Amino acid sequence: MKSETCREAFSEKILEEAKKDKSVIVVCTDSRGSASLGKYPQELPNQFVELGIAEQNAVTVSAGMASIGKKVFTVGPASFYSTRAAEQVKVDVAYSRNNVKIVGISGGISYGALGATHHSLQDIALMRAIPGLIVEIPSDAVQMRKIVDVMVETEEPAYIRIGRGAVPVLYEEDVQIMVGKSICWGDGTDAAVIACGQMVWRALEAAELLKREGISVRVYDMHTIKPMDKEAVLEAAEECGCILTVEEHSLHGGMGGAVAEIICRNCPIPLEILAVPDEDIPNGTDEEVFRYYHMDPEGIADGIRELHKRKNQKYILQEGGRNERKDESLCTNR
Repeated sequence: MKSETCREAFSEKILEEAKKDKSVIVVCTDSRGSASLGKYPQELPNQFVELGIAEQNAVTVSAGMASIGKKVFTVGPASFYSTRAAEQVKVDVAYSRNNVKIVGISGGISYGALGATHHSLQDIALMRAIPGLIVEIPSDAVQMRKIVDVMVETEEPAYIRIGRGAVPVLYEEDVQIMVGKSICWGDGTDAAVIACGQMVWRALEAAELLKREGISVRVYDMHTIKPMDKEAVLEAAEECGCILTVEEHSLHGGMGGAVAEIICRNCPIPLEILAVPDEDIPNGTDEEVFRYYHMDPEGIADGIRELHKRKNQKYILQEGGRNERKDESLCTNR
């Protein structure tokens, strides 16, 4: 399977869009190399602003440009834009409704051995709590380019988190991507996995492993964390009876938390959140850390097996030897 980095896909696409639309501006904080911006600064110097290592200033400057009609994409490490510049994102961008897209590169544990100072494992919890801010995590390069198409056209502020390394290309170029609408893979009914970012392809591999065992799993690519696709979550709950969420984020407050908020209010089914626990994580590559926390395909498959067992405990053997749910429908507020 072909692999491509989301940051290179972003850079190529934003250059293409900026050539067509002079109001598109890219703001950078000494991170053009990390962002793989490539030829953009040389080809469009009048649509590029370098702020140096000053993320807070960059967000405020971006908001100022947006206030006079520019479409601003502010690019830099997710770990710094989601924490160091959090107040500016909250006040200058979201509260002021300025058309700024914060593109947090090397999200999650992408920086690997650089450790906790460069990891961004709390960003989704923070960003999804800010009113008026779209939160997106693309799962592959094709989806990244499609999200750029959407973001150039929308005037709403957004936080877009992308990883650092290459990930398998999952989608065809003609795929339709809509903010707030997840993408469902498969029609399994034994369990559902809701994943985002680079955990999507791992979840799909886990589903293939379980298929060989006769366990049918559907996978939802929840690329939009906010606004979340509530209908898809309730569909997964009602049709599959149990949900495992998988994300490159802290166990607290991320996508899994958003799913749990929907489930606990509407559809009380077995749910597990597979994410990074509340501890200082060991330094290492993505693969090493994910394997350590059982977030690789084999670990995800183990999590689904355990959840499937819990789900089956909710079935009762009724007269006639038929296994049925006690309730015809658990979802009450669809």
